Amino acid sequence: MKTAFVGKGGSGKTTLSALFSRHLAAAGGTVVAVDADINQHLGVALGLDEDTAARLPALGGRLDAVKEYLRGANPLIASAAAMVKTTPPGRGSRLLRPGGPDPLHSEMAREVSGVLLLATGAFAEEDLGVACYHSKVGAVELYLNHLVDGPDEHVVVDMTAGADAFASGLFTRFDQTFVVAEPTRKGVSVYRQYRDYAAEYGVALAVVGNKITGPDDVAFLREHVGDDLLVCLEQSPYVRAQEQGGHAPLGRLEPGNLGALDRMRAAVESRAKDWGTYQDQAVAFHLKNAAAWANRATGQDLAAQVDPGFRHGPAALLADTAAH
Repeated sequence: MKTAFVGKGGSGKTTLSALFSRHLAAAGGTVVAVDADINQHLGVALGLDEDTAARLPALGGRLDAVKEYLRGANPLIASAAAMVKTTPPGRGSRLLRPGGPDPLHSEMAREVSGVLLLATGAFAEEDLGVACYHSKVGAVELYLNHLVDGPDEHVVVDMTAGADAFASGLFTRFDQTFVVAEPTRKGVSVYRQYRDYAAEYGVALAVVGNKITGPDDVAFLREHVGDDLLVCLEQSPYVRAQEQGGHAPLGRLEPGNLGALDRMRAAVESRAKDWGTYQDQAVAFHLKNAAAWANRATGQDLAAQVDPGFRHGPAALLADTAAH
C-alpha cells in the first residue's frame, strides 16, 4: 500500500511519517519510506544522525539513471531524455517492488529502524535560482508510477508542505493520504486545499490531528473537518525526546498515540487496490502535461508513449520479472 503524509510546514508530517513507517515495520513485511520534502528531515526522524542523512544517495540527483532503468525495453520510449515525471509504464518498462531487487533500492536505499529509506535529495548549489523542486520530486512520481506493491508491502512518502503535489499527478499515486493538521485555522487550511483539489479524482483523504492538548482541540478539528477526522495524537514527550536525539523503542510511545497509529494502519490496509484506475490516472496526467509543456521541452509528441495494451498490476510485474 502507498501512503502519503501532507500538511502545512511545521504540522508534524515528517515526525508522523517516521512513526508510521516504524510502526508498519514492527508489524513485519517490507516498508519503504521516501523523503520527498524539500526539507530533507525524514532520515533524522527515523534515527540517522544528521551527517549520515545528508550523505544519502538522492533519487533526484540520479534522475537520468532512474529513467534509463525504468524505461527498460519499452519501444515507445526512445530514450531517457524523452521521459518526463509523468511518463507511465508500458510493455517493456521495468516495474518495481517495494525493496527490490533492483538498482534503485539496492544502491540508493538505506536501512534504518527496520525501514528502507529513499531520499529525493535537497537543492544542490547548482540548482539555486535555476530549478524548482518539481525536478527532484519527478523521480518519486516515476518511482510510484512503476511500482507494484503487494500484501505486506508499504511505501510511505513524506510530501512537500502545502498543496505542491498538485503540480502533477503525484497526488493520485496513493492508496491513502493523511493530512496532518494542528488544531488551528492555519492547521486545517491545507486540508481544505487537498479536499477541494482532489475531490474529482477519488483520492482517499483522512485527517490526522496532531499536537492535541485536550478535548477543545479535538472539538475544533471535528468542527472544521467533520467525518474526515480519523485520529488525533496528543502532545508527546516521547516525540520531544526523539527530536532531542533520543532513540527509545517505539513501544514507549504513549498508549493513546500508539492506538492512533494502529487505527491509521487499519485505514490504509482496508483500502482496495484498483490498478486500472491507477494506470488511467497516470495516463491522463501524462497527456495533460505533454500538451501543457512536455512536448515542447522534449521536442517530441509524448502522447505516443502511452501503451493502450498495458495493464498495470501484479500480472504485469510477473511478466516483467520473466522478461528481465
